[in-house]
Amino acid sequence: MDLLLHLRYFRTVAEEEHFGRAAERLRMAQPSLSQRIQRLERELGVRLLDRSSRGATLTPAGRLVLTEAEHLLTAADRLTAAVARVHNGEAGTLRAAVPPRLGGAAVGALLIAFRERSPGGDLDLRELPTARQTAELAAGTLDAGIVRHPCPAPGLTFGPVLHQPLGVLLAATDPLAPLPEIPTAALTGRDLVLFPRAEAPALHDETLTACARHGCTPSDVLEATGPDFVHGLVLSGGAAALVPHAPPEPGTVWRPLRGNPVTWRTSAAWPQGRDGPAVRLFADTAHETLRTHAGMLTAPSTRMVFPRPASEFPL
Repeated sequence: MDLLLHLRYFRTVAEEEHFGRAAERLRMAQPSLSQRIQRLERELGVRLLDRSSRGATLTPAGRLVLTEAEHLLTAADRLTAAVARVHNGEAGTLRAAVPPRLGGAAVGALLIAFRERSPGGDLDLRELPTARQTAELAAGTLDAGIVRHPCPAPGLTFGPVLHQPLGVLLAATDPLAPLPEIPTAALTGRDLVLFPRAEAPALHDETLTACARHGCTPSDVLEATGPDFVHGLVLSGGAAALVPHAPPEPGTVWRPLRGNPVTWRTSAAWPQGRDGPAVRLFADTAHETLRTHAGMLTAPSTRMVFPRPASEFPL
């Protein structure tokens, strides 16, 4: 016997004090309702209702059962609602990650937007390089992430790819600083500051390959993780940092590369077959947030995107 269902029938009869009206409210035949109440009485071993031609009234045992049934049914309703929120991605904890240098505005907007769309959910967000993210997604210690391409793809599913053009961070006193945009070839002979290769080896190589295709041969490639170190290398003179657009630090300027020859391809990622409602909510929120707050584009700029780096750049 479905105890909760039979208690709901009993509560309806108690509220209506009449089997006929209760049956109409429940949209079922009166004899069927009467049989179900009788079955509940047999199951509990007590008489719950006194029947008469005028209706049905609660017995002392019926009043006690009704009081307890209210608590039980309320708790069951709360449980059902909580499970529905988890199923719809509105509750529970989602373990996710974003790559370094995504930008404070984008990270903040992502957290706010996810919280607004999933008021009962919790987003456990970390900053992890793409290589770490793909490893943790495969291991099951991350539910979703935002990764940069190309990256290892076995067992992963990706959302729509966005493109983030890179520009150049220069010292404000640099001879190239007055230009509104910088030809890539003008960076030849300089030290080029880029994120550490270990964070995303394929993307690191692809970025340098794109520079080589457009005539840039740096004297050296300097790896820097934090923005303070990047800033220091640029201010030291002669170095140029390839970074997405962001408000420059004092003493520096950011300029786009002419023709947008170098972009970072970015998308949400999650393990195959584990795209539950919370993951889909994160992926959709990330896509919209990156377009709005990180200056990413839904289509590549006027250049071909090479899926793997070629070997034309001397490393």
